[in-house]
Amino acid sequence: MNKQTATRLSTYGIIFLIILLIPLLLTGPYILHVLILVMMNIVLTSSLRLINLSGQLSLAHGGMITIGAYTATLLVIKLGISSWLALLAGAVLTAAAACLVGFPFTRLKGIYFSMVTIFFVEIVMLVAQQWRSLTEGNTGIYNIPRPDPLIIPGILNITFSSKMSFYYLALALMLASLAILWVIEHSRIGLTFRGIQQTDSLSQSVGINTTIYKVMAFSIGCFFAGLMGGFYSQYISALTPSVFGFLFTIYILIYLIVGGTEKFVGPIIGALILTLLPEIARPLKAFMPFFFAAILMTVIFLMPEGLVGLPQRFKNFTRRRLKRKS
Repeated sequence: MNKQTATRLSTYGIIFLIILLIPLLLTGPYILHVLILVMMNIVLTSSLRLINLSGQLSLAHGGMITIGAYTATLLVIKLGISSWLALLAGAVLTAAAACLVGFPFTRLKGIYFSMVTIFFVEIVMLVAQQWRSLTEGNTGIYNIPRPDPLIIPGILNITFSSKMSFYYLALALMLASLAILWVIEHSRIGLTFRGIQQTDSLSQSVGINTTIYKVMAFSIGCFFAGLMGGFYSQYISALTPSVFGFLFTIYILIYLIVGGTEKFVGPIIGALILTLLPEIARPLKAFMPFFFAAILMTVIFLMPEGLVGLPQRFKNFTRRRLKRKS
């Protein structure tokens, strides 16, 4: 192991240790709540990036989160299924819905596919609002049961009655999701996604079924959206159709663009900064859409690679300054 790799691993270890200790150092429930939302947004933004790797600009995440949230909630309330099975079932059903949408429409390119996904979000919201016998309509569903306790006699007893327990659950879901997304991106499948993103027609000419791979990317990304939807409903213990609308999807897209799409850490940085920003500048929260628009325009015109490219820009700037002095 070389020095650079050892330094990187030690840095990751320190960051992970700090993340584990945060609930013990910052015990305020509001701070933990914000950090839970940060971890949710990191998973959502990273899963949206996976879809983007195959050359698709999806704006369906709001609808997919809604499907996952209502599926997990209704399975627990109506059928009495274990909350953990319901959470997984919500994610799987969301992925299945993505397949149904993906097969006929992933052949569309550019803005046309994005428009279809926008309509999909509106359709999901209308169904949730109008199917009152199942979803309670705009009234919403309340008193959603918390996750079932995790009990190992003599070792573990987690009842999910506090913010701290939900913080660690969100952390576990985030780390597992990021690990899976990282493995997929660095596998042969991920390389194929990138190939399709770069040259769709060339990929087809060498025998790659681009439709299958685009549907796969879309379904995998939506799986994690559904997973976060189920987690959110169990965490907040309430659910209404308007929680995850089109505007929510736009914010996730902004996190992705601002953080950067080229590197895996990009959406993590974007979601972290832009989720915390409204809380730090809370007195100006009413003006946040304007700030987000300004940040987005700045990144698009001045830093198209996103915030993840700042270190390299700083290195290049320093190198140029040193050359001038020499």
